[in-house]
Amino acid sequence: MKSVNIKGLLVAASLAAIFLLAPGVRAATELMDQVVAIVDDDIIMASELRERVDALTQTLQSRGMDLPPEDEMIRETLDRLILESIQLQKGLRVGVRISDAQLDAAIQNIAAQNRMTLEQFREALEQQGQSYPAMREQVRKEMIIQRVQAGNVNQRIQITPKEVDNFLATQDGKKLTQAEYHMLHALLPISPDASPAQVAGAKAQVDQMVQRIRAGQPFEQVIRSSTGQYRFNGGDLGWRKAEDLPSLFSDVAPKLAKGQTSDPIRSDSGFHLIYMEDIRGGEQIVAQTRVRHILVKPSEILTDEQARELVLSLRKRVQGGEDFAALAKEYSEDIGSAQEGGELGWTTPGQMVPEFEQAMTATAVGEISEPVRTQFGWHILEVEGRRDEDMTNQALRNKAGEYLHNRKYQEELDAWLQQIRDEAFVDIK
Repeated sequence: MKSVNIKGLLVAASLAAIFLLAPGVRAATELMDQVVAIVDDDIIMASELRERVDALTQTLQSRGMDLPPEDEMIRETLDRLILESIQLQKGLRVGVRISDAQLDAAIQNIAAQNRMTLEQFREALEQQGQSYPAMREQVRKEMIIQRVQAGNVNQRIQITPKEVDNFLATQDGKKLTQAEYHMLHALLPISPDASPAQVAGAKAQVDQMVQRIRAGQPFEQVIRSSTGQYRFNGGDLGWRKAEDLPSLFSDVAPKLAKGQTSDPIRSDSGFHLIYMEDIRGGEQIVAQTRVRHILVKPSEILTDEQARELVLSLRKRVQGGEDFAALAKEYSEDIGSAQEGGELGWTTPGQMVPEFEQAMTATAVGEISEPVRTQFGWHILEVEGRRDEDMTNQALRNKAGEYLHNRKYQEELDAWLQQIRDEAFVDIK
């Protein structure tokens, strides 16, 4: 159902009147706030619209940007408030909630991004005439809106294996999935007119440095210790893809493993050393564990201690020779794995909750763990095997799929926002 009473500039003009009142009249209207729009079960007040326009004006002015015509700014701001209201109401209906702890973490992150402590951030807001509680509430609303958008838009996006294949074959796909190298660089300069003896002396000094580094001394510490005529300079080259590496290093870097130092590289400038600080992308070998488990959940009729005693007794029965899979089918309350004999298959680091992962790591192949408490209840687990799995291809496909998803997200978001706007009841006064 849609009912939108927008009459072009006449509407903007009527809204603008709220902002153009003489100071005394405007002060009086603060006590006589009025509804400017009805949005489904919500209303937007003139004071809310005025505050948002004032904030936008202040932001644009602080950035030295030209202000758009006032009627245009009012109209666009009202439309944003209408869309926010629609999304917040959707969030309320499906029970989206932001806890105080989640909100605190988000605001701490905002403060950190501005290189401030939380207290400094609050003081900065107050100096700008902004209310900290109001800012918190606005952040809470934005977090709800983000969750509502993600929940509705993500389900509209489908990335097929064929799309991933086609993208990986493109130049953009190849560039995206290239390995990236984080390297440290050091140069021992040599004068272009240096004698053979001087070059040989410099080479001997560089070789000595390499030996110290490869013996375990930190690269940066060794480089900083150089003095006199054999003093190195250089620094952090940051993260770079193979195609962005200096030509001098392009053949050397891909052959270095993390933590390795190159042999000395000669150029017209002198002798170079590069140290591979880190690598991301490229080959990814993942340690996997095959595991099965039995889960018992505490309940109104089974206390936490009784649940622990039950899994402890099941552990003893398995150690006594009974079949783990049969006991899992009979006792495990993990619906997803019980009928499979408790099988969880091959797992990768980070896939399980920390307590379960720690117990899995500490348990030898073929052994049964002690009872483990997680947020789900009490477990015993059996490690059936371990292996190193090459996940390089899957990691590349995941990265490409994520890129394609993000590229489609804004398009689908715009379409969804237009849809919910069209479906909502909106009456602009």
